[in-house]
Amino acid sequence: MNPIDRREFVHGALGTGALLAAAPVAFAAQKLDDVHAQVTKGHDAAVTRLQDWIRVITIAAQDRGMEEGCRYMMQLARDAGFQHVERVPTRGYPSVFATLDAGAKRTLGIYFMYDVKQVDPSEWSSPPWEARLVDVPGAGKCVMGRGAVNQKGPQASFLSALHAIRAAGRKLPVNLVLIAESEEEIGSPHFPDAVLAPQVRAALEKCVGIFMPEAAQSLDGTVQVSLGAKGVVELELVSSGEKWGRGPSRDVHSSNRARLDSPAFHLVQALGTLIDDKGDPAIDGWWDDVKPLSAAEEKMLDVAAARMSEASAKQSMGVTHWARNADWRQALEDLCARPTVNIEGLVGGYTGEGGKTVLPHRATAKLDFRLVPDMTRDGAVAKLKAYLAKRGYGDIEVNVSGGYDPTTTAADSALIRTMMRVYQAEGIDPIFWPRRGGSWPGFVFTGKPLSLPAAHFGLGHGQRAHAPDEYYLIESSNPKLAGIDGAVRSFVNFLYALA
Repeated sequence: MNPIDRREFVHGALGTGALLAAAPVAFAAQKLDDVHAQVTKGHDAAVTRLQDWIRVITIAAQDRGMEEGCRYMMQLARDAGFQHVERVPTRGYPSVFATLDAGAKRTLGIYFMYDVKQVDPSEWSSPPWEARLVDVPGAGKCVMGRGAVNQKGPQASFLSALHAIRAAGRKLPVNLVLIAESEEEIGSPHFPDAVLAPQVRAALEKCVGIFMPEAAQSLDGTVQVSLGAKGVVELELVSSGEKWGRGPSRDVHSSNRARLDSPAFHLVQALGTLIDDKGDPAIDGWWDDVKPLSAAEEKMLDVAAARMSEASAKQSMGVTHWARNADWRQALEDLCARPTVNIEGLVGGYTGEGGKTVLPHRATAKLDFRLVPDMTRDGAVAKLKAYLAKRGYGDIEVNVSGGYDPTTTAADSALIRTMMRVYQAEGIDPIFWPRRGGSWPGFVFTGKPLSLPAAHFGLGHGQRAHAPDEYYLIESSNPKLAGIDGAVRSFVNFLYALA
C-alpha cells in the first residue's frame, strides 16, 4: 500500500487524516547518531543483561523465586537510571514501582512483567534457564530460554536503550514511570492493588500513555500496531464426590463404577455443554455484551487479510484448517473479535504408565475465557456459575485464579501516532490491528480512573512464548528483521519521537 492509499484508508476508516499524514520528519531530524553509536558499543552488555535476567527463575504459578525476582527487577531499574525504586506490596506477590525524573515536559508510563510461565525442560532442545545463544533457521542467532520474548527480551532491550542514552551523555527526553508486576502469567489477580496505590496512581496520572515493550516483527518482517487486547479469565472447575453428594468420596476400585456415579464423567458432561457443535461458547447470555466490530475495524481487517500471509500463520502453529472452516479474512476477525471458552488442561485419577483400574473421586479442568468489548471478567464468571447451576452442575466448584477486562485505545491518540511515525521512519508500513487475540492487564490503565491510552511497541523478533524453545533474536540473518541492536535503537527513537 503506498502512502496515498494509506492516508485514504486512515481517513475513511478511522475518521482522521492526521494519524499518518504527520510525516516522521520531526523525529528523523533529531541527531541521535551519538546514542545509536552507544547502542552498538553496548551490544555485549545488552545480551548479557538479557541472559542474566532469564537465569533468574520467577514463576508465580509455582511460588518460585518471587522475592528474588522482585529484588532483581528493582536492581535492573536502579542500574538503568531510575532515581526512585520501590517494592509495592499487594495481596499476592509484590510489584515494583520506579520513577525517572529527567526534567522533561512529558512523562511516559511503562509496563513490565517479571514473572514467566512454567516449563518442562524435557521438551526443550536447549535448557530453558541457561539462556544459550543458538541459531534459529530463518531468523539468526537467538537467546533461547523461558521469558526470552515474553517479556524479558523486549524489556531488557528497553532498559539497554536507557543505558545508551546515558552513555551518550544525554538526559532522557521524557520522564518515566515504571510499574512491573509479578503475576501476569497467572491472570494478574492483584495488579490493580499496585496500580491504584496512591503513590503509583499519582505518578501514572501524569503520563501521556502507557507502553509495553515487545518484539513486534513477524518472520516476514511485518509489524502490527494493535489498538486493544482481549480480556481473560483463568479458572478451574472441580468435580468431587464430596461436593456432588454422589460417587465416591475417595478413590475406589473401578469395578464399583457399576453401582457408583463418576465425578470425572460429571465434569466431562458439564464441559461438553459449555460450547455448541461449532466450538463456540454456549453459556447463557455469553454473547449479550459482545460489541460488534465498527466499520473502521472491519476495514483494518480487510487490509490485514490482504497483507498478512495465511500460509505463514498456519505453518507457525502447525495447523491446516481454521475453526469452522473459516477463510483467512474470517479467521483474522475471529482472532480479534470472537470470545472463547478453552480447556487448558483436564486431570482426574491415574495418568501414569499402565492402568490402575480406579474410579477417581475428583476431577479438575483448567479453563480460560477470552473476552471482547463490552464483556467483563466479573460478568463472565457470574454467567458461568448461573449456567452451571441451571444445567444441574451447581455442585461443581468454580475457582477463579485471575483475569481482567478487554482494553481499547484510540487510533488517533498521540501514543499510537508516535509509534506509527517511528515505524515509518524505519521504512516499515505497519498493519493496524483492532485487538490482540491474547491478553495483558492493560485494563487497569485504559479503564477508570486512569483512562490512559496503552499499547505495545518495539522492533525485533521472537517466538514460542509459553512453549518450548522460546527465543529472542540477537543477531539477525534475515534482512527483514531487527536484531537486539535494532530493537534497542527503536526504543531510543520512540522516546525521542514522543518528546
